[in-house]
Amino acid sequence: MKFSIITPSFRGSDWLKLCVASVADQDVDHEHIVQDSCSDDGTQDWLPHDARVLAFIEKDRGMYDAVNCGLCRASGDILAYLNCDEQYLPGALRAVERFFGAHPDVDVAFADAVVVDASGQSLCERRALTPQRAHCLVSGNLAFLTCATFFRRRILDEQDVFFDAVLRDVGDVVWGLKLIEMKVRMAVLPEFTSAFTDTGGNMNLREKKRLLDSAPWWRQAIPRAGRPAFSPAPMAGRSLLAGAAQVFDLHAPGPNEPPRLPR
Repeated sequence: MKFSIITPSFRGSDWLKLCVASVADQDVDHEHIVQDSCSDDGTQDWLPHDARVLAFIEKDRGMYDAVNCGLCRASGDILAYLNCDEQYLPGALRAVERFFGAHPDVDVAFADAVVVDASGQSLCERRALTPQRAHCLVSGNLAFLTCATFFRRRILDEQDVFFDAVLRDVGDVVWGLKLIEMKVRMAVLPEFTSAFTDTGGNMNLREKKRLLDSAPWWRQAIPRAGRPAFSPAPMAGRSLLAGAAQVFDLHAPGPNEPPRLPR
C-alpha cells in the first residue's frame, strides 16, 4: 500500500520544512508531492533540492487547485493533503495503513488531530466525526480536519471526487458535502494522526478569530487544555512533533465518543 501526500505551498518556507520532515519520518511506502506557487520567501532555494519530496513549482489558482494538481500526479493507493503548517504524528501513516487494510470497503477515513500553537503548545484535541449534511451547512466548524483525512484513489478514478478549484475557505466543506451526496463509504479512525498548527494566520481561521476575540466570555467557558507543550526545538531534520506520542495517548478513547470501527 503506497501513500501519496500532497502539500500546497505558498510563502510558507519555515513551516514547510517541518511538514516535510514529519512526512519523511513515516515508516511506510510513500511519496510527498509539494505544489509550490512560485514562492518568493526562500522556498525555491531549497525545495527543488530536497530529495524527500517531489517538488513542482508553478502558478496555480489557489490552494485547492494546487491540491488537485498534486492528486493528478499522485501514484499512491491512499491519498491525503497536508498543509505547510500541519504535520503527521509519529507512526500516523502506519496506523492509517492498518485501518484501510482491515476495512477494504471504506473509501475515506477521518482520524483525530491535535491543535497546537506556533510554539508547539497544546491547545485542544479534535476528534473526528463523519460529515453530515446539516452540520456541514450550518456549522462554522467541520466535523473533521483535512490534515487527518485519508482516502483511496478509487474515489478519484471512479467518482471524480476532486476539490472545487475555484473555492477558498469553504472548499473542504463542499468536498465533504460531495462525499455525502455521492454516498462515498466513510468511517472514523479512532487514533491521533496529525497536528494542526494555529499559527495566527491560517486562512480559514481569521474570521473565526475576529468573532472569538470580540466575545471574551469564551475564554472562561472553554478552559485551555492541560497538556504539556511539544518541544519547540526539534532534532535536526525531524519534525517539531517527533516526541508527540509521549505526550498524547494515541489510543485512549475520548468521553462520549461516537460509534467507531475497530482498528
